Amino acid sequence: MKSAVVLVPGLNRDRDMIAALTKVSGHAPATLWQTETTLPEGLDLIVIPGGFSFGDYLRCGAIAARMPVMRAVADAAKRGVTVLGVCNGFQILVEAGMLPGALMRNTSLKFVCREVKLQVANANTAFTRQYAPNQIIRCPVAHHDGNYFAEPEELARLEGEGQVVFRYAEGTNPNGSINDIAGIMNASGNVLGLMPHPENLIESAHGGDDGRGIFESVLAKAA
Repeated sequence: MKSAVVLVPGLNRDRDMIAALTKVSGHAPATLWQTETTLPEGLDLIVIPGGFSFGDYLRCGAIAARMPVMRAVADAAKRGVTVLGVCNGFQILVEAGMLPGALMRNTSLKFVCREVKLQVANANTAFTRQYAPNQIIRCPVAHHDGNYFAEPEELARLEGEGQVVFRYAEGTNPNGSINDIAGIMNASGNVLGLMPHPENLIESAHGGDDGRGIFESVLAKAA
């Protein structure tokens, strides 16, 4: 699998994501700086990691979404390249118009950093085929603005079309997201935004490997 990780100032989970992609695929990903306008040929996966891009000034992800590299990522997604945005990366995808809805302040108005439970709401995607339908997995979160919202018509479409991929389960919703939504994909099924951090639970050293299936699903698709 040929992958790449987007870098902009303030994204501080890039090393974790690079390590996860390297361990799962056996190949280190390329890195894409914010000013790049062309991407390496033959990419199977582009990841936008978590952190606090540009210090989360304005809205979270709003500045990063307007960097030249994100226009290149959007063009790649239109060509069918698989794109994953985690935490701040999810916020950037929404701000870039690549995913619908909005990510607002947690209802507690506090930063949350803990483990949650996720239900695999759609196991028939490029990101989830290594999981069973409705499987419950563990995953850590670390965010202040993870409260997903969509207008009723948009929400009904997401639910009806199977675009809700992950939900917070067993009462562990950490942010008040509508319908317990933790991750959604675009209509084409090749762009996923996910608030929890699967890259931090892929091996025994992490205390479990529940997050590994996301990367292995993409790896199997690329094979």
